[in-house]
Amino acid sequence: MSVWRFEAIGAPWEIETSAPLPTAARSAVEGVIAEFDAAWSRFRDDSPVAALARGAGSVPAPPDTADLFATYSALSDATDGAVNPLVGASLESLGYDASYSFAASGPVSAPGDWRDRVRFDGGRLTLAEPALIDVGAIGKGRLVDLVAAMVAQHVRGDVIVDASGDLAVRGRSVRIGLEHPFDPNRAIGVWTVTDAALCASATNRRAWGDGLHHVLDARTGEPVRAVTATWAVAQTAMRADAIATALFFDGGARLAHEWGVQWVRMLTDGRVEWSPGCGAEVFRTTASVEP
Repeated sequence: MSVWRFEAIGAPWEIETSAPLPTAARSAVEGVIAEFDAAWSRFRDDSPVAALARGAGSVPAPPDTADLFATYSALSDATDGAVNPLVGASLESLGYDASYSFAASGPVSAPGDWRDRVRFDGGRLTLAEPALIDVGAIGKGRLVDLVAAMVAQHVRGDVIVDASGDLAVRGRSVRIGLEHPFDPNRAIGVWTVTDAALCASATNRRAWGDGLHHVLDARTGEPVRAVTATWAVAQTAMRADAIATALFFDGGARLAHEWGVQWVRMLTDGRVEWSPGCGAEVFRTTASVEP
C-alpha cells in the first residue's frame, strides 16, 4: 500500500491506496478539502458561516447544506435537542474559538428553536438572526466521504482514508484499535472494518482547562460528563460521525438502531457498552444495550 500523509482542517490525515496517487488525484483531494473548509469553517473570517454570524442574513448555500441539516434534524430529534448546529457560540464561550484562546467565560446554551431560525431554499442559506453554525458533529465524517469518493475516481483497488479518528475503508478489511480515552497506549477493544466507515469521538480530544472539552450539550452549553468516548461503524462516515456524537446523549442508541449503525461507548466510570450484535471485540466487558 502507498501512504500519503498531510495536514488538513487542523488534523493529520493519511490516505492509503493500492498504488501511489497521481499528482492530479492529490490536487483533486486538496481541492475537495479546501472547498469544504471554505464553506463550513467557523474559524475563517471569509466563510459563509462567519458571514452569517456577523449578520449577513443570507448567503449562497454550500453544496452540502441539505444533507448536513437533514442529518442535524435527525440528531436533534433523537437527542431531545442536545445536538444543535447553532452551538458555535457555546463552544466559543468555553474558549474553543477562532484564536484557540481556551479562555472560558461561562456556558451559553444554543438556540433550541434552531429549525425556526435556519432556512434553506432557492440555493440560499438564511438565518433569521445572527448565529454561529458549527458542523463539527458530522462535518469531518462528511468530508471523509467526499475525499474517499474523489480518490476512487482516480485509482482502482483498496482505499483507506483516515482523518484522525474518522476513517473510511474500501476494498479490504482493517483491524482498528479502540484507543482507551484515559491511556493512549492501551485499547479497550479491536474492530475489524470492511467496506465501511468508523468514526470515533472522545472527551480527551480537544480538551482544555478544568474539565472543558468540545462535546457540549447544546441545551445547557456545558460539556458532557457521563460518556467519555464513542465509536460507530456505518456505511458512510457522515452517519458514523453522527452516531458517534449522538451516543453521548440519551436517544443516541435508538437512532443508531434505526439507522442500522453498530457502536461502542465508554462511560466516565470506566464501564463499556455496545450495541446488540456489535462486531467489535471488546476487552473490557460490561453489557450490550438495547435501543
